[in-house]
Amino acid sequence: MDLRQFLMCLSLCTAFALSKPTEKKDRVHHEPQLSDKVHDDAQSFDYDHDAFLGAEEAKTFDQLTPEESKERLGMIVDKIDVDKDGFVTEGELKSWIKHAQKKYIYDNVENQWQEFDMNQDGFISWDEYRNVTYGTYLDDPDPDDGFNYKQMMVRDERRFKMADKDGDLIATKEEFTAFLHPEEYDYMKDIVVQETMEDIDKNADGFIDLEEYIGDMYSHDGNADEPEWVKTEREQFVEFRDKNRDGKMDKEETKDWILPSDYDHAEAEARHLVYESDQNKDGKLTKEEIVDKYDLFVGSQATDFGEALVRHDEF
Repeated sequence: MDLRQFLMCLSLCTAFALSKPTEKKDRVHHEPQLSDKVHDDAQSFDYDHDAFLGAEEAKTFDQLTPEESKERLGMIVDKIDVDKDGFVTEGELKSWIKHAQKKYIYDNVENQWQEFDMNQDGFISWDEYRNVTYGTYLDDPDPDDGFNYKQMMVRDERRFKMADKDGDLIATKEEFTAFLHPEEYDYMKDIVVQETMEDIDKNADGFIDLEEYIGDMYSHDGNADEPEWVKTEREQFVEFRDKNRDGKMDKEETKDWILPSDYDHAEAEARHLVYESDQNKDGKLTKEEIVDKYDLFVGSQATDFGEALVRHDEF
């Protein structure tokens, strides 16, 4: 598979994903945990380190001396303080944590960026994306792989325009990230719902009925008996998905299904870090307050946790 085919599959994976007859397809976008560590500050700050830095970056701090950790943490604080007012608010901290947790997404975009930015101007236009992704495929009315590239391009263009906030058909890196990973951005959630409904709504009536819902995740494939999980899904549709009991899911019901309002882990962690570090209890953090509690935010080589715990308890 060449780059263009890979990218089309990546951006339209929900449209063409195939499942085994007995394999459940999951379209629900859950907010992932910030760390696989136990969040118990009485034992260690490992969870906080992973949450604040991302798991991979947190490992690099474990190799630093306390002095080096403090220095690098100070530089990070400057980045978190977006409005440069000398304070880090819960909101700024929440945004930083969310960004740190999505590093793998940004790395993915960074790896692809050069392939699309043909004129190397630091932006990707719709024309650049279209030419790189589709190229000569549009000249073939009957491709061997069975994809309808013109239809795919129309869908991609619609999503590109949604991601392009200023409407100039030229994407910044952040806008291009929203285009490739729309489920990660609040302003792109409507397009995620729309594309999902188009995938599942086989009779194109603008709704998802029970059989369409089941048919998206399970194919009978000649089997008369449904697996138990399929029966459970039928019950889920009737009891929870179809909230107004009209036998089908509309746009809002579909949104509640695939984009549930999960517990906001980043917000909870930001609140926790501010509470633990805010010495004067003014609801925001200075760089000094954060660096003073560096062991809570980042790790370091040979840090004595007993001493860190004493400092932790003093505040």
